[in-house]
Amino acid sequence: MLAQFDILAFPGGFSYGDDTGSGKAYANKFKNHLSNELKAFLERDTLAIGICNGFQILTNLGILPGALAVNRSGLYIDRWVDLQVPSPLGRGREGSSPWLRGIKKISLPIAHGEGRYVLNEKEYKNLKKNGQIAFTYVRGEIARWQKMPANPNGSLHGIAGVLGYNRRVLGLMPHPERAMFFHHHPMWQNKKSERKGDEGEGMKIFRNAIDYFKSGAGSNF
Repeated sequence: MLAQFDILAFPGGFSYGDDTGSGKAYANKFKNHLSNELKAFLERDTLAIGICNGFQILTNLGILPGALAVNRSGLYIDRWVDLQVPSPLGRGREGSSPWLRGIKKISLPIAHGEGRYVLNEKEYKNLKKNGQIAFTYVRGEIARWQKMPANPNGSLHGIAGVLGYNRRVLGLMPHPERAMFFHHHPMWQNKKSERKGDEGEGMKIFRNAIDYFKSGAGSNF
């Protein structure tokens, strides 16, 4: 089945009713039924993304390092956040990620109860050394406007997303698919002068995936 495709997405939300530990339950089911196909898929020049609950699934499958724990506050959080891509991951050159090309900063919504990214210090140093940190929470216009903490869930080192498999696999807690149009942004009325079309910031991530193959997989990376 997966041999027919070049892009795989583990979407956010509601596997097993979005109950606590649903990412682990889904990962176990995937292991039992599609582990060989998934291994073959990742060995090819393909792209994969896991969003929110999908990020949990990717860590539980062992595809991405670290784990997602209950938010530091113990509460479900639904808001927008500001994110930064560590340089040079968004520059479209060797050492970057196809998913992040041309992206330096971005604002996206979150909606999760288990979004606190955790890992040990050795794993963190390896992530940083290998350029596998995709997004970090930063204090930008959204956080200032909402008067809320930049890091919403207590993730270690403010990590909001990570990369694996030569940066072809992306896992992130924020939801780019909920920022597909300009008017999705909570401050869109104040940003009309910046408008360049109807698309929102989240669309860029998905367009990058398509462009990776349209231009010839790997030709620009």
